[in-house]
Amino acid sequence: MRVRDWQEILADVASDSTDPDGWRAVAGSRRGGLGEDLYFGHPSVGVYHLKTYAKNPRDLRGVGTRVARKVDDDLDPLLPDEGSPGRFAVRSPPESEDEAKSMATRLEETLKVHAEAPTEPDHLFEDVMEAIDSPAFGPMDYEFDGRPDELDELGDTFAEAEELLSAELDDLIDADDVDRGFH
Repeated sequence: MRVRDWQEILADVASDSTDPDGWRAVAGSRRGGLGEDLYFGHPSVGVYHLKTYAKNPRDLRGVGTRVARKVDDDLDPLLPDEGSPGRFAVRSPPESEDEAKSMATRLEETLKVHAEAPTEPDHLFEDVMEAIDSPAFGPMDYEFDGRPDELDELGDTFAEAEELLSAELDDLIDADDVDRGFH
């Protein structure tokens, strides 16, 4: 298992050519300490675990690793299904001004279509993600000030990764002195 910066993992996901709407995620507060846990997976890509914290309001830091090469029958029930109320997406910025204009035009047309016809919230979300070429999006189970039960079960399933990532994140937190407050 190779621990990497959380942004490297998201960059890998963003560059993957996998079906973008097959991803699912579960997230919440860290079991012990500052920060949050995020597991996200795709049936053909596997499952990733990220641990992050906000050094300050503009600087998110963290670590992560791939914990499974596929979503098997044991992991599948731990990730949310289409009925989950939350959604998440991974997005990379456009590479050029022309690409940004093209993306804005697609997004504008998508929103016009949905504004003029009855639409379901999930359909709007999916169409917007496709219009902006999101490489990964899907349902998410997230608790802002707690932990979904599935998050604990995933942590127990991948106990070795949980321990290693926690230690790495604690080292980042110590090095950044974020547990000391401001003067």
